[in-house]
Amino acid sequence: MRVYRVAITGLGTISPSGLNVETSFENLVKGIPNVGIITNFDPTDFKVKIGAEVKDFDPTQYIEKKYVSRFDRFAQFSLAAGIEAFQDADVTLNDDQKEQFAVIIGSGIGGNNAFSENLTILEKKGPSRVSPFFITKLIGNMGAAQLAIKFGAKGYTADTVSACASGTNAIGDAFHRIKFGLEKFALAGGTEASITPSSVAGFTVMRALSKRNDDPKRASRPFDKDRDGFVIGEGAGIVFLEEWEHAIERGAKIYAEVVGYGATCDAFHITKPSPDAKQQERCMSMAVTEANISLKDVDYINAHGTSTIANDVTETNAIKQLFKDHAYDIHIHSTKSMVGHMLGAAGGIEAVVMAKTLQTGIIHPTINLENPDPECDLDYTPNCAIQDEVNFGLSNSFGFGGHNFSVLFKRIA
Repeated sequence: MRVYRVAITGLGTISPSGLNVETSFENLVKGIPNVGIITNFDPTDFKVKIGAEVKDFDPTQYIEKKYVSRFDRFAQFSLAAGIEAFQDADVTLNDDQKEQFAVIIGSGIGGNNAFSENLTILEKKGPSRVSPFFITKLIGNMGAAQLAIKFGAKGYTADTVSACASGTNAIGDAFHRIKFGLEKFALAGGTEASITPSSVAGFTVMRALSKRNDDPKRASRPFDKDRDGFVIGEGAGIVFLEEWEHAIERGAKIYAEVVGYGATCDAFHITKPSPDAKQQERCMSMAVTEANISLKDVDYINAHGTSTIANDVTETNAIKQLFKDHAYDIHIHSTKSMVGHMLGAAGGIEAVVMAKTLQTGIIHPTINLENPDPECDLDYTPNCAIQDEVNFGLSNSFGFGGHNFSVLFKRIA
């Protein structure tokens, strides 16, 4: 079987850090936190009142006004980020090529806003008043389906649902579909819009969220000894993947090459990572092995880095178990320190950050790392961005249910 190289030629994001890639990356490099009191709903009666919200988003810039109400917020985000990625790729596809165009967009929860709104309508006004678009706004595949409709993509189109790892799962699957000749093009990433009463309440009673309501900008603090949970975020991150030779032939701008993918399951617990970290270690190892490089070639990791007690220690241990002494030489950071945990979209924005980091050599900081946890003793790029050439970057995502995914990216020399 022939295998193909895979290029990233387009990037798109809607995030708490900005409504496009350049603004988002610039604010991340500056170390600007984007966490505050929730405005999507009234959090007065909630123990957790903070989140990382997307501000000033206008869906009518991407969707005709009369159709906006047919899209849940998560699908609006997906469409906006996908349009930016496709336009950034600056590609024109004919009808035959559109049959080789995949769209794989992960979402851990899907149409949570539609669920909350219509449940309230059902209880207060009765079943006949539920929106006729409720189901099509609710189902998670609409993040991918609406993009496929927008661009006429007639290849494999799907939604990956693997909790907080959904976006990385989608990108890895899209990479393999192109690598093994099933498609030539793909929009892939993640989207989520779950800063809703039901989600915040649910994560709160699980004791997963930070309760730093009085100091929201310092609430997300991965690898810090004083961390007390993650901050819920929202948004989308999507990349355009393309078969390498096609990208070269048309003179495309190439941000990075995707070279490896790992996927494992802890098979241990529905929320806790396995403390032995063996499957997270194996997941990263699979990506490095597929890329056919040495462990010492990996010089940069965008960590899952959630700011929860268990995750940060387990991920640190997995990195040390795999890379041994070299782990201390790797530049690591957590994008979640500034945009919170965007759940199914997290791996999407982190892939965008990965591509920009490999292109520019600018590694954004992990902010709020003021009192390092002794068990988290690696280089997490604390509080200030650095400039350094990085050649191979690993993006990690580990989700509820024990889902582990890692994608390895290569810098274009």
